[in-house]
Amino acid sequence: MKSKLLLLLLATPFITLAQNQSTSQIIDETFRSYTGWFVEAIFYAIPFTESVQIPWVLIVLIGGAIYFTLTFNFAQIRLLKTSIKVVKGDYDTIDKKGAQDVHPSEDDLTMIDGDLPETIKVEGHHGEVSHFQALTAALSATVGLGNIAGVAVALSIGGPGATFWMILAGLLGMASKFAECTLGVKYRDVDSDGTVYGGPMYYLTKGLKEKGMGGFGKVLAVFFAVMVVGGSFGGGNMFQANQAAAQFVELFAITNENAGLFFGIIMAVIVAVVIIGGIKRIASVTEKIVPFMAIIYVGAALVIIILDFKLVPDAFKLILEGAFSPMGIGGGFIGVLVQGFRRGTFSNEAGVGSAAIAHSAVKTKYPASEGIVALLEPFIDTVVICTMTALVLVITNIKGGFFEYGVEIKQGVEITATAFDSVIPHFSIVLTIAVILFAFSTMISWSYYGMQGWKFLFGKGKFTDLVYKILFLFFVIVGSSISLGAVIDFSDAMIFAMVVPNMIGAVLLTPKIRQELNKYLKAIKVKKS
Repeated sequence: MKSKLLLLLLATPFITLAQNQSTSQIIDETFRSYTGWFVEAIFYAIPFTESVQIPWVLIVLIGGAIYFTLTFNFAQIRLLKTSIKVVKGDYDTIDKKGAQDVHPSEDDLTMIDGDLPETIKVEGHHGEVSHFQALTAALSATVGLGNIAGVAVALSIGGPGATFWMILAGLLGMASKFAECTLGVKYRDVDSDGTVYGGPMYYLTKGLKEKGMGGFGKVLAVFFAVMVVGGSFGGGNMFQANQAAAQFVELFAITNENAGLFFGIIMAVIVAVVIIGGIKRIASVTEKIVPFMAIIYVGAALVIIILDFKLVPDAFKLILEGAFSPMGIGGGFIGVLVQGFRRGTFSNEAGVGSAAIAHSAVKTKYPASEGIVALLEPFIDTVVICTMTALVLVITNIKGGFFEYGVEIKQGVEITATAFDSVIPHFSIVLTIAVILFAFSTMISWSYYGMQGWKFLFGKGKFTDLVYKILFLFFVIVGSSISLGAVIDFSDAMIFAMVVPNMIGAVLLTPKIRQELNKYLKAIKVKKS
């Protein structure tokens, strides 16, 4: 109760000022003047031709995804069937074995297979959530506005062809997710009470220390932790609250200038109830919200596709033609490719390292088991849900022509809502509910990501937790109430800056990933025999 009162006391005067348009613009311009250099550095585009420029961070993401795809012999295809079985619980009996069945006693050797004994000890713990809960907790942070609004933006800029490259980005990203989430479990910390702390911060410090690069690993870990905290306040919080509030106000034509403030306070209270309970409560909520909303959204998309089945061949023709020979699209072939990969990556976060934080809390003694589960994320998020959105947009645009390819739109949610409404009247109401719930689930998952980074930087304790949670809830209200502008540009840059330390660590620790994969596949083979 005290924390809620403190939150309202802190938020009210600031938001009252921010309601004023000129004040909001001043805040935006001032913030941009101090942070613009960082945004430009992260999203600096390397020129390939006069009209085509590719952000260097995107090159790192694609390069890393291709590297892991080839290194692990197309794990996203080879292990897809296994990942479904793991989520279903077919191999849960393997995890019921004692830690001694997985590793020799730490008294036998100082170093075991290149592992530190303290790491082996941690691997013997069960964790806090099931494979399915870890998957939905991580999915809740990625499935959302990127799938609904981001796809519309991608198609408006890159045309139907962007869909093809978006799908490819999802398929390649599956390998990156496998690698980083395997490491997340392998190098996690587990307290005496069973609370798990994991993510790139831990495998960068522990893993690189094993390789004699402890100092370098710690620098990378601190940098990652700072970025994940900043990203949790911005892209994982304020942006979600802002878009949910805007969609709610627009749908119900609310003219009250304080509507955003009231919406933000209500959202903050609901978020508070969930995040106070930690990853177990977050997982118990997301395992219900994510499948439910995903089924409704994908179901509605399938209804549209079935009703307009005759236009499906034409839609795929536009997608394939646009992918390799786009007409009237800025940047031509490369421009479309960039849009597809950029939006696909924005949506599934493969290679960013954020998902490894949620997956590290899983109940397992085999790190690779969760890496295998994690590769389902980009498949569900991008290959399935983003593709469904794209098909609906292309099909309905053939009929209605409500937006022009090659002309960037600003409000992707509105275009997607128009597309669904054109076939299913008033579906925009359901879509608004979906946007709010997806925004909510994204916020609670990113609160966990940010909290883990915060604890890594400032220590583990109740007071540390309270400070972070108050700040997070404060930004929920701020995000709902003001024009974000440069704040979101900066927070997006922070999220993508996480790619740099994460990819460096994952590539350097590739032998450990391979070792854990072989260990788990061997255990499965023994179980079958």
